[in-house]
Amino acid sequence: MLGGALADRFGRKVIVLFGLVFSALSSVTMGLVDNLNVFYILAVVVGLLSDVAGPAWQAMVADILPEEKRAEGFSVMRVAGNLAWIVGPSIGGLMAARSFLLLFVMDDVSSLITAVIVYRMIPETMPETEEDKDAESIIQTLAGYRKVIADRLFMAYILTSMLMLVVYIQMYNTLSVYLRDVHGVSPQGYGLLLTSSAITVVFFQFWVTRRVKKYSPMLMMALGSGFYMLGFSMFGFVGAYFFFVFAVVLITIGEMIVMPVSQALAVNFSPKDMRGRYMAVFSLAWAVPATFGPWAAGLVLDNYDPNFVWYAAGIICFIAVLGFLWLNQSTKERFAALPTEEPAAN
Repeated sequence: MLGGALADRFGRKVIVLFGLVFSALSSVTMGLVDNLNVFYILAVVVGLLSDVAGPAWQAMVADILPEEKRAEGFSVMRVAGNLAWIVGPSIGGLMAARSFLLLFVMDDVSSLITAVIVYRMIPETMPETEEDKDAESIIQTLAGYRKVIADRLFMAYILTSMLMLVVYIQMYNTLSVYLRDVHGVSPQGYGLLLTSSAITVVFFQFWVTRRVKKYSPMLMMALGSGFYMLGFSMFGFVGAYFFFVFAVVLITIGEMIVMPVSQALAVNFSPKDMRGRYMAVFSLAWAVPATFGPWAAGLVLDNYDPNFVWYAAGIICFIAVLGFLWLNQSTKERFAALPTEEPAAN
């Protein structure tokens, strides 16, 4: 939340650079700490500041690209992230086999290299406004979150996204425990499911994004949530590994539809001088489900029929589908009135 306000107050580039340098320093510090209690304290500090530049990165993509290309721009970011997902753990495993400290040091080096690239090659992208931003204090900028929270349609979008994502987040924690304990799937089998999902995104994300961009974004959010509903529900009804693979394919199709579109939609809701703050609030659609979703699913796994997790997932996604369909009707007038703006100079 602080990062979003800072990105709107001081610009995107300086906050991105701060985030990269802080990430580098925190990474090498974590590698040097050998006391668990100190590590906990450091983890809190890192958690507060390591992603402070997240809203600035997202706002920068929105600044650079015109509205009709933003979903494709976020698709590029997703493909890059999935390539890192495929390659990164393997490199990390090789480094950790030699030295865990080497892993942290190389993370430090990669962050600093990225910072140099940003400093030398990427200009400030924050749109110019008629307001005199220098006259606005950081307290006033933070107070601007009241305007974001008062945006009822945007908050309805955030709440609906939370319902969808509280299901999606189970893919990366609850599902591994469920497959191991209930169906005897090995860690390698679960890892293969995630790797195949990432590879699918790398090869098909651009193709999917180009196909869906001609349709209403909210309808595409409903469609993607429908694929989540089918995929996650399947885990409660099937028992063969082949069907688990098929369920992950359905989920990945939904993911390729939803992820770039959801970020582009969040930008469309925001005034150009408040993109950092809107993207920061949008990040809550991930943070809140990630905080409570695995805990709630764990209670069900430990105390009730484990399949209830996936039955509930299907019901929650169905509610999200209805929510996005309602938003499709409710936001038509607002999005039709979006002003045309020039993208930031490259």
